[in-house]
Amino acid sequence: MAKALARAFGAPLVSATVSRLLVDLNRSIGHRQLFSAATRGLPGEVRAGIIERYYRPYRERVEACVRQTVARGRRVIHISVHSFTPELDGRERSADVGLLYHPARPAEVKLCAGWKASLAESAPQLRVRRNYPYAGSGDGLTSHLRRHFPPAAYVGIELETNQRIVLAAGRPWAALRQVLVDSLRLVPEIHCADPRRF
Repeated sequence: MAKALARAFGAPLVSATVSRLLVDLNRSIGHRQLFSAATRGLPGEVRAGIIERYYRPYRERVEACVRQTVARGRRVIHISVHSFTPELDGRERSADVGLLYHPARPAEVKLCAGWKASLAESAPQLRVRRNYPYAGSGDGLTSHLRRHFPPAAYVGIELETNQRIVLAAGRPWAALRQVLVDSLRLVPEIHCADPRRF
Protein backbone atom coordinates (compact mmCIF):
# COMPACT_ATOMS: atom_id res chain seq x y z
CA MET A 1 0.00 0.00 0.00
CA ALA A 2 2.77 2.40 0.93
CA LYS A 3 4.61 1.61 -2.31
CA ALA A 4 1.45 2.22 -4.34
CA LEU A 5 0.89 5.61 -2.69
CA ALA A 6 4.53 6.64 -3.11
CA ARG A 7 4.49 5.72 -6.81
CA ALA A 8 1.18 7.43 -7.48
CA PHE A 9 2.14 10.73 -5.83
CA GLY A 10 5.87 10.78 -6.57
CA ALA A 11 6.52 10.80 -2.84
CA PRO A 12 9.48 9.47 -0.90
CA LEU A 13 8.94 6.05 0.65
CA VAL A 14 10.34 5.13 4.04
CA SER A 15 9.49 1.55 4.87
CA ALA A 16 10.56 -1.19 7.24
CA THR A 17 10.15 -4.94 7.40
CA VAL A 18 10.81 -5.28 11.12
CA SER A 19 8.12 -7.26 12.93
CA ARG A 20 6.49 -5.68 15.96
CA LEU A 21 7.33 -8.99 17.66
CA LEU A 22 10.89 -7.60 17.75
CA VAL A 23 10.14 -3.92 18.31
CA ASP A 24 7.15 -1.76 17.40
CA LEU A 25 8.46 1.09 15.25
CA ASN A 26 5.22 3.01 15.79
CA ARG A 27 5.60 3.20 19.58
CA SER A 28 7.56 5.73 21.60
CA ILE A 29 10.55 4.80 23.73
CA GLY A 30 9.19 3.85 27.13
CA HIS A 31 5.77 2.78 25.82
CA ARG A 32 4.69 -0.51 27.43
CA GLN A 33 4.10 -2.06 24.00
CA LEU A 34 7.39 -0.98 22.44
CA PHE A 35 8.62 -4.53 22.95
CA SER A 36 6.47 -7.63 22.60
CA ALA A 37 6.09 -10.49 25.05
CA ALA A 38 8.85 -12.21 23.07
CA THR A 39 11.43 -9.44 23.56
CA ARG A 40 10.30 -7.54 26.66
CA GLY A 41 12.19 -9.86 28.99
CA LEU A 42 15.49 -9.72 27.11
CA PRO A 43 18.48 -8.19 28.90
CA GLY A 44 18.63 -4.40 28.77
CA GLU A 45 21.72 -4.32 26.56
CA VAL A 46 20.03 -6.59 24.02
CA ARG A 47 16.92 -4.40 23.92
CA ALA A 48 19.14 -1.32 23.58
CA GLY A 49 20.86 -3.00 20.63
CA ILE A 50 17.50 -3.65 18.98
CA ILE A 51 16.60 0.03 19.41
CA GLU A 52 19.86 1.18 17.87
CA ARG A 53 19.83 -1.29 14.97
CA TYR A 54 16.17 -1.31 13.94
CA TYR A 55 14.14 1.41 15.67
CA ARG A 56 16.22 4.58 15.53
CA PRO A 57 17.31 4.36 11.86
CA TYR A 58 13.70 4.10 10.70
CA ARG A 59 12.35 6.85 12.95
CA GLU A 60 15.28 9.16 12.21
CA ARG A 61 14.92 8.66 8.46
CA VAL A 62 11.24 9.60 8.54
CA GLU A 63 11.88 12.65 10.71
CA ALA A 64 14.78 13.79 8.51
CA CYS A 65 12.61 13.49 5.42
CA VAL A 66 9.89 15.62 7.03
CA ARG A 67 12.39 18.14 8.38
CA GLN A 68 14.09 18.62 4.99
CA THR A 69 10.79 19.20 3.22
CA VAL A 70 9.52 21.63 5.86
CA ALA A 71 12.87 23.49 5.73
CA ARG A 72 12.22 24.11 2.02
CA GLY A 73 8.97 25.84 2.97
CA ARG A 74 6.72 23.00 1.86
CA ARG A 75 3.88 21.31 3.70
CA VAL A 76 4.23 17.59 4.38
CA ILE A 77 1.32 15.21 4.09
CA HIS A 78 2.62 12.09 5.79
CA ILE A 79 0.58 8.92 5.32
CA SER A 80 1.78 6.20 7.65
CA VAL A 81 0.49 2.83 6.44
CA HIS A 82 -0.55 0.05 8.81
CA SER A 83 -2.90 -2.92 8.96
CA PHE A 84 -5.13 -4.23 11.74
CA THR A 85 -6.37 -7.66 12.70
CA PRO A 86 -10.01 -8.32 11.68
CA GLU A 87 -10.83 -9.61 15.16
CA LEU A 88 -9.47 -8.65 18.56
CA ASP A 89 -10.34 -10.37 21.83
CA GLY A 90 -13.19 -12.22 20.15
CA ARG A 91 -14.78 -9.07 18.70
CA GLU A 92 -14.91 -8.34 14.99
CA ARG A 93 -13.61 -4.96 13.89
CA SER A 94 -16.34 -3.21 11.88
CA ALA A 95 -14.23 -1.51 9.22
CA ASP A 96 -12.27 -2.25 6.08
CA VAL A 97 -10.30 1.00 6.22
CA GLY A 98 -9.49 3.33 9.08
CA LEU A 99 -8.30 6.93 8.70
CA LEU A 100 -6.54 8.13 11.83
CA TYR A 101 -5.86 11.80 12.63
CA HIS A 102 -5.68 14.22 15.53
CA PRO A 103 -9.05 15.94 16.06
CA ALA A 104 -7.31 19.15 17.18
CA ARG A 105 -5.42 19.49 13.86
CA PRO A 106 -7.89 21.03 11.37
CA ALA A 107 -5.90 20.06 8.27
CA GLU A 108 -5.91 16.42 9.33
CA VAL A 109 -9.63 16.49 10.08
CA LYS A 110 -10.36 18.07 6.71
CA LEU A 111 -8.18 15.68 4.72
CA CYS A 112 -9.69 12.58 6.35
CA ALA A 113 -13.24 13.89 5.93
CA GLY A 114 -12.53 14.51 2.25
CA TRP A 115 -10.89 11.13 1.77
CA LYS A 116 -13.78 9.34 3.48
CA ALA A 117 -16.29 11.21 1.29
CA SER A 118 -14.29 10.37 -1.84
CA LEU A 119 -14.22 6.70 -0.85
CA ALA A 120 -17.97 6.71 -0.14
CA GLU A 121 -18.55 7.90 -3.69
CA SER A 122 -16.07 5.67 -5.49
CA ALA A 123 -16.32 2.52 -3.34
CA PRO A 124 -19.55 2.59 -1.33
CA GLN A 125 -19.13 -1.08 -0.43
CA LEU A 126 -16.11 -0.28 1.74
CA ARG A 127 -16.63 0.25 5.45
CA VAL A 128 -14.51 3.35 6.11
CA ARG A 129 -14.26 4.82 9.59
CA ARG A 130 -12.36 7.72 11.03
CA ASN A 131 -10.18 7.25 14.12
CA TYR A 132 -10.92 3.53 14.12
CA PRO A 133 -9.83 0.97 15.19
CA TYR A 134 -7.48 3.28 17.10
CA ALA A 135 -7.53 6.92 18.16
CA GLY A 136 -5.40 9.06 15.87
CA SER A 137 -4.23 11.12 18.84
CA GLY A 138 -2.69 8.09 20.56
CA ASP A 139 0.99 7.24 20.79
CA GLY A 140 2.66 6.75 17.44
CA LEU A 141 5.14 8.19 14.97
CA THR A 142 2.65 10.80 13.72
CA SER A 143 1.99 12.01 17.28
CA HIS A 144 5.75 12.29 17.81
CA LEU A 145 6.13 14.37 14.64
CA ARG A 146 3.20 16.62 15.59
CA ARG A 147 5.19 17.70 18.64
CA HIS A 148 8.03 18.88 16.39
CA PHE A 149 6.18 20.45 13.45
CA PRO A 150 3.30 22.95 13.42
CA PRO A 151 -0.10 22.08 11.88
CA ALA A 152 0.50 24.26 8.81
CA ALA A 153 3.71 22.37 8.01
CA TYR A 154 2.87 18.79 8.98
CA VAL A 155 -0.27 16.74 8.34
CA GLY A 156 0.05 13.25 9.78
CA ILE A 157 -2.47 10.57 8.77
CA GLU A 158 -2.38 6.89 9.64
CA LEU A 159 -4.02 4.65 7.05
CA GLU A 160 -5.22 1.38 8.56
CA THR A 161 -6.33 -1.49 6.32
CA ASN A 162 -8.08 -4.63 7.48
CA GLN A 163 -5.77 -7.65 7.30
CA ARG A 164 -8.70 -9.69 6.02
CA ILE A 165 -8.33 -7.87 2.69
CA VAL A 166 -4.53 -7.81 2.79
CA LEU A 167 -4.33 -11.56 3.38
CA ALA A 168 -6.94 -12.26 0.68
CA ALA A 169 -4.28 -10.95 -1.71
CA GLY A 170 -5.00 -11.12 -5.44
CA ARG A 171 -7.81 -8.99 -6.82
CA PRO A 172 -9.33 -7.80 -3.50
CA TRP A 173 -6.00 -6.42 -2.26
CA ALA A 174 -5.05 -4.92 -5.64
CA ALA A 175 -8.49 -3.33 -5.92
CA LEU A 176 -8.27 -1.80 -2.45
CA ARG A 177 -4.85 -0.32 -3.18
CA GLN A 178 -6.12 1.20 -6.41
CA VAL A 179 -9.29 2.66 -4.91
CA LEU A 180 -7.36 4.20 -2.01
CA VAL A 181 -4.93 5.86 -4.41
CA ASP A 182 -7.65 7.02 -6.83
CA SER A 183 -9.89 8.36 -4.06
CA LEU A 184 -7.03 10.28 -2.46
CA ARG A 185 -6.27 11.96 -5.80
CA LEU A 186 -9.78 13.44 -5.72
CA VAL A 187 -9.40 15.07 -2.30
CA PRO A 188 -9.07 18.83 -2.94
CA GLU A 189 -6.67 19.35 -0.03
CA ILE A 190 -4.07 17.14 -1.69
CA HIS A 191 -3.70 19.75 -4.44
CA CYS A 192 -3.60 22.77 -2.13
CA ALA A 193 -0.12 24.23 -2.55
CA ASP A 194 -0.40 26.98 0.06
CA PRO A 195 -0.28 25.52 3.62
CA ARG A 196 -2.09 28.57 4.99
CA ARG A 197 -5.20 27.58 2.98
CA PHE A 198 -5.22 24.09 4.44
